[in-house]
Amino acid sequence: MLVLASNSPRRRQLFALGGWVFNIVAVEIDERPLSGESPRDYVLRLAENKARAVASQVGPDSLVVAADTTVVDGLDILGKPADEHEAMIMLTRLRGHIHQVYTAIAVLYIENGLLLKDICVTDVPMRDYSDQEIHEYIAGGDPLDKAGAYAVQHNVFHPVNGLAGCFANVMGLPLCHLTRTLHKLRIDPQHPIPQACQSTLEYDCPIFERVLQGYS
Repeated sequence: MLVLASNSPRRRQLFALGGWVFNIVAVEIDERPLSGESPRDYVLRLAENKARAVASQVGPDSLVVAADTTVVDGLDILGKPADEHEAMIMLTRLRGHIHQVYTAIAVLYIENGLLLKDICVTDVPMRDYSDQEIHEYIAGGDPLDKAGAYAVQHNVFHPVNGLAGCFANVMGLPLCHLTRTLHKLRIDPQHPIPQACQSTLEYDCPIFERVLQGYS
């Protein structure tokens, strides 16, 4: 039994593209970075912690899939904004230049304790949107539950311009990384992931072949 350790509607939508049958069990964990912790270590730690927290709530025959996503600008980890003021600060900071989105995946097979992890990092070029656009976007409430205070797929704000990496990663679940991880356990999607992902997201992905071959 596959269990997705997430309450995110975006992750549920992406995970469903593989045709896997799965249940959802969401948990709350402490997401504060440790002192001196790198963005890579941070998301890997949180993804594993989510998987292990869910493991205590499901049967031993379950395979738990967990993920954690964060936005990184320079050396700073930008989590979910606490309020509209913090969302304004984040969006103002990010506009007009490139930052990174990190997503870690943790797959835990409870019966034997096997843990597999993977990570995807995407360069995200933000367009030079105006203060007025930021205010209108924040007024709609969308930024408050998202790392970095934005959704790449938002069909009005359109914060990103010229993305050349994994679109699904910026949404919170890099599907080709997940596919290659589950393949190690002989759990393959019922539908071709690259085609399903690109069709759903309306995005011509330039890296999926390289990722599935293990090179990215």
